[in-house]
Amino acid sequence: MSILITNIRELLQVRDSSISKVSGKEMKYLPTIKNAYVLIKDDIITDFGSMNDCQNIFAEQTIDATGKLVLPTWCDSHTHIVYAGNREQEFVDRINGLSYEEIANRGGGILNSAKTLQNTSEDDLYKQSIKRVKEVMQLGTGAIEIKSGYGLTVEAELKMLRVIKRIKRDFPIEVKATFLGAHALPSLYKDNKEGYINLITEEMLPKIANEQLADYIDVFCEKGYFSLDDTDKILSAGKEYGLIPKIHVNQFNTFGGVALGAIHNALSVDHLEELNNDDIVALQVSNTMPVALPSCSYFLSIPYTPARQLIDAGLPLALATDYNPGSSPSGNMNFVVSTACIKMKMTPEEAINAATINGAYAMGISNMYGSISKEKKANLIITKEVPSYNYLPYAFGDNHIDKVIINGKCI
Repeated sequence: MSILITNIRELLQVRDSSISKVSGKEMKYLPTIKNAYVLIKDDIITDFGSMNDCQNIFAEQTIDATGKLVLPTWCDSHTHIVYAGNREQEFVDRINGLSYEEIANRGGGILNSAKTLQNTSEDDLYKQSIKRVKEVMQLGTGAIEIKSGYGLTVEAELKMLRVIKRIKRDFPIEVKATFLGAHALPSLYKDNKEGYINLITEEMLPKIANEQLADYIDVFCEKGYFSLDDTDKILSAGKEYGLIPKIHVNQFNTFGGVALGAIHNALSVDHLEELNNDDIVALQVSNTMPVALPSCSYFLSIPYTPARQLIDAGLPLALATDYNPGSSPSGNMNFVVSTACIKMKMTPEEAINAATINGAYAMGISNMYGSISKEKKANLIITKEVPSYNYLPYAFGDNHIDKVIINGKCI
């Protein structure tokens, strides 16, 4: 199947040569072509350029994009989209004055979701999760990372990862799986953290590796959850099974987790609502991608990742949703891009770069996703008629998407 998109008002994120990420001042530059076309054959971008050069090009389907923008689909590198039930009561509890930590300390939070998931069958969990996956695809997400971590038992963690594997098999969206057994300490192990860490390293990891259920390993490195020593042990064990490290870090405190991630050559360090100079220095000498999760800051009313500090230090930055039932119950990357501009003072160019090419890097897939480049996957958003790409984050409450193409097919 071939598709020719013509008369594009502006084609965004055009890269003649495939790049893996953009950093610092480069993030302010978003290469585009006005009055453009794109040619797709099967699931690959095979050509693009100015309409002046669109001569004698045949395709089985032509889409007229007059007045519209075309850009790569969003790459959401941090989600917990596979979960059971919801935590709407905790939302009300926070309105009534309880903090995220207070809710967690009385059995809410992650442990609440884990209890619900443990009592949910694999098929039911799959049905609940694919509803959300279909929704985010319609919102323009073409690649997604999905974490476990709401199981907290051997059986439930494996159940989550098997559901993620089924989603990867059944849907055209690119899916990366992350094992996050170290998301919280289960009630059964509340006085035996070492025992739970041993369960992760000695029982969960071998079974996950045997079934090839994960690409990455993650840890919630935070006070009251998993310490630096805990994180070091878990990441080291995961690497022995071929899993690439990622870390939840600096959501509430700074105590060396970013530097530890850099030491482990983590693909990404995510959250970073709190940040200090040592963290910046550690990232400057690493290949690790910082990832901001502005929807989480919005929902919990906690600080936003200091994007300007990171970018002005010459670093890259990616944006993701943190889609989960407790702290970010939304997978809308369009809202994330807008919020990054409004609350984190990122320019539209920086935010779009962060949500496309840098998001792809944070998933280890920027060789095939995240930009308009020949031979990359044909994953594209066609907007409605808008005056410019600045309008996308500006009109934050509107749905600007006309069509989404994933793997060369309109969904």
